[in-house]
Amino acid sequence: MIERPNPDDLLVRLQQADERAKRGKLKIFFGSSAGVGKTYAMLAAARRQLADGVDVLVGVVETHGRQETAAQLEGLIVLPLQQVAYRGQTLLEFDLDGALERHPTLILMDELAHSNAAGSRHPKRWQDVDELLDAGIDVYTTLNVQHLDSLNDVVGQVTGIRVRETLPDAFFEGADDVVMVDLPPDELLQRLSEGKVYLPQQAARAAKNFFRKGNLIALRELALRRTADRVDAQMRDYRSTESISPIWQTNERVLVCIGANANAERLIRRAARLASALRSEWQVLYVETPELLRLSEAQRHEVLERIRLAQSLGATVETVAGTDLAKQIVDYAKLHNISRVIIGRSSERHWFRGRNSLVNELATRAVGIDLVLVGDDEVVPAKAELPDFPLFNNINFYSKGYLWAIAGCALVTLVLTGLTYLFDLANVVMLYLLVVVVVSARFGRGEGIFASILSVFCFDFFFVPPHFSFTIADTQYLLTFVIMLFVALVIANLAANLRFQARISTHREQRANRQSTFSQSLSGALTAGQIAQITVEQVAQVFHCQVVLLLPDREDSLHIARDQQEKVMVLTPELSAGLDMGTAQWVYDRETAAGLQTNTLPASPLLYRPLRAPMRTRGVLGLLPSDVNALFQPEQQRMLDTFASQIALALERVHFVEIAQEALIRIEGERMRGTLLSALSHDLRTPVTALAGLANTLNRADVTPEQHKELALAIEDQADAIHALVINLLDMAKLQSGGLNLNRQWVPLEEVIGSVLRSMSSRLAKHQVTTSMPFDLPLAQVDELLIARILSNLLENAVRYTPANSHINISARLHIAASHQQEMELVVSDDGPGLPIGMEEKIFERFTRGQAESATTGIGLGLTLCREMIQAHGGSIHAESNMPHGAKFIVRWTQDSPPEPPESELDTI
Repeated sequence: MIERPNPDDLLVRLQQADERAKRGKLKIFFGSSAGVGKTYAMLAAARRQLADGVDVLVGVVETHGRQETAAQLEGLIVLPLQQVAYRGQTLLEFDLDGALERHPTLILMDELAHSNAAGSRHPKRWQDVDELLDAGIDVYTTLNVQHLDSLNDVVGQVTGIRVRETLPDAFFEGADDVVMVDLPPDELLQRLSEGKVYLPQQAARAAKNFFRKGNLIALRELALRRTADRVDAQMRDYRSTESISPIWQTNERVLVCIGANANAERLIRRAARLASALRSEWQVLYVETPELLRLSEAQRHEVLERIRLAQSLGATVETVAGTDLAKQIVDYAKLHNISRVIIGRSSERHWFRGRNSLVNELATRAVGIDLVLVGDDEVVPAKAELPDFPLFNNINFYSKGYLWAIAGCALVTLVLTGLTYLFDLANVVMLYLLVVVVVSARFGRGEGIFASILSVFCFDFFFVPPHFSFTIADTQYLLTFVIMLFVALVIANLAANLRFQARISTHREQRANRQSTFSQSLSGALTAGQIAQITVEQVAQVFHCQVVLLLPDREDSLHIARDQQEKVMVLTPELSAGLDMGTAQWVYDRETAAGLQTNTLPASPLLYRPLRAPMRTRGVLGLLPSDVNALFQPEQQRMLDTFASQIALALERVHFVEIAQEALIRIEGERMRGTLLSALSHDLRTPVTALAGLANTLNRADVTPEQHKELALAIEDQADAIHALVINLLDMAKLQSGGLNLNRQWVPLEEVIGSVLRSMSSRLAKHQVTTSMPFDLPLAQVDELLIARILSNLLENAVRYTPANSHINISARLHIAASHQQEMELVVSDDGPGLPIGMEEKIFERFTRGQAESATTGIGLGLTLCREMIQAHGGSIHAESNMPHGAKFIVRWTQDSPPEPPESELDTI
């Protein structure tokens, strides 16, 4: 039965196919052990490709002295190996950069699980292969079953030899093709004895250890089963892709629960194999109970190593805090819809809980969830101490909590010893229990239990007859002591649990507050410099490390970010010495973390994290931690992921804001350009047309001398108008380019006004111009040419927007401003129609005219130039209505007292 495929599934498949098309093809020649013929089969397949015209390059091939294998290399191009210095020796390793530069169609890489020498780009050869695949190069490689990470412990049990060189199963699963190269154990042993596997001395040693028939049978079974699982998965994928028949859509997930015991590694590998067989997602859960909080630093480091192992095998790791282990596991499984839970079956017997109480609790609570129990590798001998009470180990009775317990019990004893006739013994017990509650809530479980035991002894010794003796006269007090001790222990445990929960809640609140603060800080950042400064300061504070932010330029080359003042951020000597820009560029280009505790250059002192945003990678975050283990705790890593995402989003937001601003600037520039061209076309066309008409009139023979003179004056007026327009444009261009240089001198302001009036006499002929200035007006400290240009523009503006015979008044005075400084004031007023309502400030903007709909000529730059020029003097200009009608423009600038004239000039006067 063929079903119609889901369109969404088809889209996903097309996208996956497109991604696979860009990546090289990986073919693995898979076998149970060395000597089955994997390398020979790989070379034979490569020679067939070469015969078909494929560009084949031999990257690494280990012949181990086998003549038939070496013969297969004839005719193939071999890439020279790279020399790597290591501990005074020179090692030969694969030349990854040489292969990428050569870029063949197909490259041969023997021994996929090989570990590269220290100093290589990647610690493992499979990571070199992964980079070759990303570059679009097909790869043929070989692999033995014992090198699969999930089978590492099983192979160790079978052979007694633990293989150190492994690779993740996820990489094996991602291969495009796996060819099983098989050989029966008897034939393999025959080849070994004939020297076709190893040299004679090596063969003899191998036959006694690894190459035993039982080992080879077990390894062959593992290899065949692993290959069969892959074939079955391919079959299911094909059925799903082709929609041949209905498929049971099972979202099965596997959860493995680990603790601090040695069985955790076995559980993780078992879960990886089960998840691979089921082709399901799998997760690792670590429940941090109060007991686990008391682990030593070495034990916590082991837990982190197991978590890293799970992550390398493809698991999602979660860490939760709680006191009820079974409840936390069941709640997590239900929340994440997990169908199978793998737990270890402990061989230890707890003195008060019985055997495997966790298993029993899970079996009772986990309804609908399959439980998989994994036994220990070996029986753990019983411990002399109580395993569930770590507080009895390394007790320091001089610590503050134990001293408070002693002081509290002593105080109750001293106060009540002489008052026993007033208090019933039950009330005495209550007071001792109060001490237990206070000590437990304040200092923890260990101090609370100590206070419980001490209070029972004090109660017995001081208050139970016979006094001052541990002898008990009345046997009923035995029950009292037991109940009192039990109640005190329960209270101590409950108080300690509440304290633990409060501590965890405080820790989570602090983390949430840090994330909230960081997010709020980034949301207010407007530039990349602000983001960089916030990132370096807050990430360093939260994660206790030195931080560098690397951002790309327009050519996608990374550089150290700048701060708010656009200065390159200064690095500490340690950070500067450890920073490798080549590694950071690789992380940016590949969008993959590298450096400390990663699969790429793990020996680097820095951790490099790509800042991936929805659209693209926006930079690289480099961290030099002061405490490596603290940084790589799961909770810290998740918070670091959150911080990196927020930084990337903030950088992308600023990037798009800059793009939007550039677009607005371009739009505004185009608008102003259109306005300018429109105004110029109008203001130039009018005088040019007039000039052409006047010139034609001059050419007529019947023009009288009087008319000739009038026409010449008219031509002069039109030329002045064009000249004024050009001067304004040149002044605006000079202001925008920053080319305005003041030349302030002490000049008489009345002479400047008179000079402007004479130059504009023809333009002002139809208006009545008056001036009003005090006779003792002091000298003005100005740039004479700029003040003349300001006055000319204001008069030109008055002529344009007032009818003929209007009055124009020019006044000047010196007065004391509100700041107690001397201020010169120049006013140009008229009695024309006045300013439009609400235009008092807008008319100073570029290309703005007072009467936009009128036929008055002008491009709207005159008043803008006036404001720019007077601001260069440190002054101001504003407009207001002139009562009863008209407009008034007031120009002000501050100045010092003018200098006294020389004595010679005073004598002349």
